[in-house]
Amino acid sequence: MQDERNGRVLQFGAFELESGTGEIRKHGTRIRLQGKPLQLLQALLDRPGGVVTREELREKLWPADTFVDFDHSLNAAVNKLRDALDDSASNPRFVQTLARRGYRFIAPVETREIAQSPAASATVDREEASRRARLLSDARDLPKVPQGTARLLFSLIQLLYLGIYIAALATLHIEDAFLSERTNYDYAALLLTVLIATAATGVAVRLYLLAAAIFGFGGLTRQVLRLFPAIFALDELWALSPFLLLDRIGIGLVMAMMAALLFLPFSQRSILLMGDSGSNSASNS
Repeated sequence: MQDERNGRVLQFGAFELESGTGEIRKHGTRIRLQGKPLQLLQALLDRPGGVVTREELREKLWPADTFVDFDHSLNAAVNKLRDALDDSASNPRFVQTLARRGYRFIAPVETREIAQSPAASATVDREEASRRARLLSDARDLPKVPQGTARLLFSLIQLLYLGIYIAALATLHIEDAFLSERTNYDYAALLLTVLIATAATGVAVRLYLLAAAIFGFGGLTRQVLRLFPAIFALDELWALSPFLLLDRIGIGLVMAMMAALLFLPFSQRSILLMGDSGSNSASNS
């Protein structure tokens, strides 16, 4: 709902909400509404007339690492929002309850743009420049794809990594011989221990991500972004694994495989962001 470059006022009935500040007013008088009830209102106004499910509200209002009595907390937020809007569950004018599904904002919503001050515009321009200067992709710079397609591609990447880890663990005698021929015994033993430990860790991580993608875990992108530094370190280390095949496939193919593996951590992140953008776009259309 919020558009930081062009501030907007959303008007419904006698109320209006300024998207940039989160202020809600009735006939020009400010209404005290903040915290979860305000976030709930913003989530509903993101999709006026559409159903916002309870699961979507859980993801928006309470992150995965927040432990609350969800049903009680959501009901409390809905009641506070209705009190602020002089609304009622039995005869709703704004927030309609859909039993066991979620909620719908049923009042007509009008939108108008508000001009920003030069200082605010300059701040937004600096933020935009900073965003585009970042090393990692921003969701707003990526194309939108269907979430199902994105999760399928993400799952295939997890299967690829699983295959690499399992193959490495299944051929430890070959890796041991390869390392022993090129290093002394102590270094070979250390490198083999690192290989086993990281491969076992990688199997567990990939199984978790694969299951989350297959079963449609709503917080998958958020979890991957949170775990990205650790996943990135693990994947970049395993990008060196083609060197274990040097005697069998040659240096040219080793370098090509290594380049592909160096790129994969970034592609996984981008694929999930594109899928989430596609999902949000479809929901708002």
